[in-house]
Amino acid sequence: MELNILYLNDVHGYLEPHNELFYNNKGEFTETVGGYSRIATLVRQIRQNANPTLLFDGGDTFHGTLPLVKSQGEAIIPVLNELSFNAMVGHWDFAYGPNQLKKLISKLSYPMLGINVYNEDSSLFLQPFITIQLENLKIGVIGICSGIIDKAMPAQFSEGLKITDGMAELPVYVKQLKNDGVDIIILLSHNGFPQDMHMLQKIDGIDICLSAHTHNRLYKPVLVNNALLIQCGCHGSFLGHLKINIEGKQISGHQYELLKIAQHISPDSKMEKIIDTILQPYQRLKKNVIGFTESTLHRYDTMNSSMDKLLLKAIMYVSGTDISFSNGWRYGAPICSGNITEEDLFNIIPINPPVSTVDLTGQEIIDMLEENLERTFSKEPMKQMGGYVKRCAGLRINLRIENPVGHRIQEIYFNEEHLNPKEIYKVSFVTSQGVPKNIGKNRREMDRKAVEAMAAFLKDHPKFDPTDENLFALV
Repeated sequence: MELNILYLNDVHGYLEPHNELFYNNKGEFTETVGGYSRIATLVRQIRQNANPTLLFDGGDTFHGTLPLVKSQGEAIIPVLNELSFNAMVGHWDFAYGPNQLKKLISKLSYPMLGINVYNEDSSLFLQPFITIQLENLKIGVIGICSGIIDKAMPAQFSEGLKITDGMAELPVYVKQLKNDGVDIIILLSHNGFPQDMHMLQKIDGIDICLSAHTHNRLYKPVLVNNALLIQCGCHGSFLGHLKINIEGKQISGHQYELLKIAQHISPDSKMEKIIDTILQPYQRLKKNVIGFTESTLHRYDTMNSSMDKLLLKAIMYVSGTDISFSNGWRYGAPICSGNITEEDLFNIIPINPPVSTVDLTGQEIIDMLEENLERTFSKEPMKQMGGYVKRCAGLRINLRIENPVGHRIQEIYFNEEHLNPKEIYKVSFVTSQGVPKNIGKNRREMDRKAVEAMAAFLKDHPKFDPTDENLFALV
């Protein structure tokens, strides 16, 4: 038997084709790729062959663009059901709270899985696994949602829930499925590539791992402890196609292709109509030009982000501060050099939170950044809780990522002098992921939101140049 396994992860609400960042020996360049209508065409074509086909979603699906945020994830339901996935897991999908997530799941034609998400009474919040019978082959699919939902995300994500990393639970479910006669076990995980590698090294019995969260473009499967692991970038720019050869109810061989959702793929007409209906109320945002960028803006760099420099400069501008912070978000499609539209601004930060200010001591800034660096670069994979490095403006931070916990920062400069640990600095930020609620004094929420702040900044600085000396630097 030959089995097709198709896989998407971390689409983040990008319903239609968008700019995507690519690399060659000359550097970075962009292409227009993605879109569920072209994904639907590829899925249909592969399903039409004689071999059975399974389709999975690695999560970060119900959130990431304005139509999804405004509808609390409802807008994308017709798209997902048209594709007819077999199962999914989640992370940002919890953004609207557990009750709304349950409502969204009830409208899907397939389940969200999670062996590691518990209610307050210790019962499971989600279905832990599914089994699929294909002729005489029994397949089990175990789901793990992101382990950081109740640790690094805003409180509303996990109200009334407790989330683990799944390490303790996974061997139990592997044993249960094996005892139930399952031949092939697939792990569908949103923990991240380093975390999934660690988990597979420690736990036997997984045949295939469909990994998500860290946006890795894996052009060939990684073999770890006899398991094949794949991850497929982000924003729906790629579709993973894993062909599995089965002999004697075991995997005897495989072929893999990371399929770029390129412009030459014809869009599926039915899916195109569904998406056009969803996006019709937002078309005006594409036409409303707010400013201009001299170069491509993106947040694909672990250390620094040209896209977030626009956000950070804007919130400093409207708040009258000299230092600003935001979270190291991974999601958000690049903005090519040229016009910046209102849609682009919402894609940078679709939740459009208010700009806030707070007084922090220099030591609080140092401690906050050290904690973030450990969460990003911890030598223990299950303690990594990124995102990328926290974004900041107004500071120059020299660091060594190989140093022990709490000692990665070599020096921080503010206004060409070392940051004074005892001095108080008024800083601006967006969301509790920018500056946690448990530090600082005089926290104040302004009556201006992030998108409004960027629009105001671009009105007075219509040509944005992301070049800036204030950044994180490895020394």
